[in-house]
Amino acid sequence: MGNIKKILVVRFRQMGDAILATALLNTLRQSFPEAEIHFVLNDKIAPLFEGHPSIDRIITFSEKERHSTLTYLRKVWHTVHDVHYDAIIDMRSTVNTMLFALFSPSTKYRIGIKKGYTRLAFNYPMPKCGGKSMVEHNSKLASPLEKEGNIKYTKDFTLAITDTERQDYKAYLLSQGIDLAKPLMLVNVTAKLANKVWNEDKMVAVLRKFMNDHHDVQLIFNYAPGNEEENARRIYNKLGKPHQVFIDVKANSARQLVALSQNITLFFGNEGGARHIAQAAGAPSLVICAPENKKSTWLPQNSIPAEGISPCDFLTEEELTTMSREQQYDAIDQDVVSQKLEDFYTKQSRTCLR
Repeated sequence: MGNIKKILVVRFRQMGDAILATALLNTLRQSFPEAEIHFVLNDKIAPLFEGHPSIDRIITFSEKERHSTLTYLRKVWHTVHDVHYDAIIDMRSTVNTMLFALFSPSTKYRIGIKKGYTRLAFNYPMPKCGGKSMVEHNSKLASPLEKEGNIKYTKDFTLAITDTERQDYKAYLLSQGIDLAKPLMLVNVTAKLANKVWNEDKMVAVLRKFMNDHHDVQLIFNYAPGNEEENARRIYNKLGKPHQVFIDVKANSARQLVALSQNITLFFGNEGGARHIAQAAGAPSLVICAPENKKSTWLPQNSIPAEGISPCDFLTEEELTTMSREQQYDAIDQDVVSQKLEDFYTKQSRTCLR
């Protein structure tokens, strides 16, 4: 495996996608421990990946750089010519991202997704995800490197923070009145996109029942400033401002959300990037999925428990094709969600006590 000394992984896009990409990075690190692994990201999400043990260098592109053709071409060219990469893995394989491989024809392994326009860029075209687990798909992008030896695949996607960050946030939780000896649940009551938010009144009913049944459980609502905060506070008010909900406890950055997730019993609520952070931080999660989000794709099964509830659990194939998106979402039964939450919480609580 000494022939693979430098690897470039091109990701870009959103935070959740980049988090799931760490399964590939971890696969590469375990398979080629001596290799340098460089990771291409949008600059806004790059801080979350600083200090990751499977990343030796983060290469960032700003929005300005990505939308200025000449600047972008120049930076891509220098990226692959200032360093000779033995492997380039393009996880997106768009017209723009495939330029990394196209500008580096001497790279032995140019790996990307098989599309009509990518033939010239990649000598190892790989199939699309096709509704399968995104994490397994990501890890399998390393399979052409099996020619260099045994690949140690992993489905675990991870994030890393420093001990100082961890201890500082723990001190913050204690200062806000959180009792870390009691169960703590992080709840995604809202979401960045309105079309990925389950019925608010049903969410209120589920949370009210859960808190009535478990007086010792503490809840923290996850939300961003703006509309998300308005939604979260409205739900808090509908619940009657219960003492169990710590509405003003916040994670002011993605790294703080990692620190918070390392202290919770479980994550519950709407599926999204925050759940990816929670699972990457080691927290079990139970989420409600929007109609278009396949559980098989976006709820990776690995060493951290992750379960989901979606319209597919309630509707037939025929109903899914004939009903509107709103009707599908509404088909998720709040009583079923309540029971699933109860069962999941009971299971995770027993695990924590072992």
